[in-house]
Amino acid sequence: MYFVYNIVLTFLIFISPFIFLLRILNKKEDPKRFLEKFCIYTNKKKSSKIIWVHAASIGELLSVVPLIKKLEKVDNVKKILLTTSTVSSAKVFKKIKLKKTFHKFYPLDTNHITKKFISCWKPQLAIFVDSEIWPNMLKNLKKNKIPTILINARITNKSFKRWKIFETFANEVFSKITIALPSNLETQKYLKILGVEKIKFIGNLKFYGDKKVKNKNNIKNKFKNLKLWCAASTHEGEEKLIYELHKNIKKYQKKLVTILIPRHVNRIDEIISDLKMNNLNFVKHSSNQKIKKNTDIYLVDTYGETSKFYDLTNITFLGGSIIKHGGQNPLEPAREGNYILSGPNIDNFKEVYAYLKQIKVSTISSDPLKLEKLIRSKISQKISNQLQKKIINIGDNILINNLKEITGFIK
Repeated sequence: MYFVYNIVLTFLIFISPFIFLLRILNKKEDPKRFLEKFCIYTNKKKSSKIIWVHAASIGELLSVVPLIKKLEKVDNVKKILLTTSTVSSAKVFKKIKLKKTFHKFYPLDTNHITKKFISCWKPQLAIFVDSEIWPNMLKNLKKNKIPTILINARITNKSFKRWKIFETFANEVFSKITIALPSNLETQKYLKILGVEKIKFIGNLKFYGDKKVKNKNNIKNKFKNLKLWCAASTHEGEEKLIYELHKNIKKYQKKLVTILIPRHVNRIDEIISDLKMNNLNFVKHSSNQKIKKNTDIYLVDTYGETSKFYDLTNITFLGGSIIKHGGQNPLEPAREGNYILSGPNIDNFKEVYAYLKQIKVSTISSDPLKLEKLIRSKISQKISNQLQKKIINIGDNILINNLKEITGFIK
């Protein structure tokens, strides 16, 4: 199966100039750095004892940043190479203050390019985050006797069924992983079937969060005396519900402003067009304009600032849950004291939502009337400090245990 996989990749490499051109035009590739995906670098940092961490996109990147900060304090860690796959994650990385860590784009998974990547950076340890399974990279890391850790591992039922179609190939690929630390019990079961030999369940790394955000007075003053709620990580087709909820709640809350944070910033123009069609007045975050008396929507059109808005609100609706996307991580707003609302499609975070439901800080529903009632009742009060601390303590323990497993491989 490796042969077939590489034949397909060879074809994709052959047409890659056209693919990359289209992606650059659509702003999905960095025109100055896309050659990094072919392992061609303009400025290579020379260092020994590199720890390599790969996090595909923004969500995975943000989940692993606290762990990277801890790793930077380990004496034997000289440099950390962080790779991601998306332009947006590279932009977020620039805003994160890290001392020993530098960023490159993840290479294409051909046999030749992955060999070149390993030879170039010579990592002593490779750490993959979430569901990043790349056959050629894993094979060549194993050949070079470089330990590979899959942290916060997540295999959905859908992806498990896809791997099972090619069961022999899957076993060959997954057996290359030195140790997997699954984020949930379902993934633990799937990893064992797929061929990972060493598995240790610690818990979902996304339970951890940095210290609570303390907003500066200027942003707090911007929203002073307003009634706020947040709709975050919304996808195409979900804003319609948000607009409906806003209009209905504003009949009772005249000073209501909905903070809307779409999952993908490149949809901003489309969202602005929809807001105008719905006769909703809005202010873009990047404009630094004051909120007016008739402002309905505060539209966040930047990356990496979500936490500061959770600090301002008491209730948040999380997108990716009305459409069949699998939901978004509810722990960040919960840590900031927000009651969590979500649609029914939350397969990627079932165990997390089950826990939040157990401690009564989350409701799953797509019924506009039920959601409206909850927003109106929860808009003025955060969840208790005791419950916030409970969520934070679980995260602290998970982070420490992940760190222990990783440092065991660092020489």
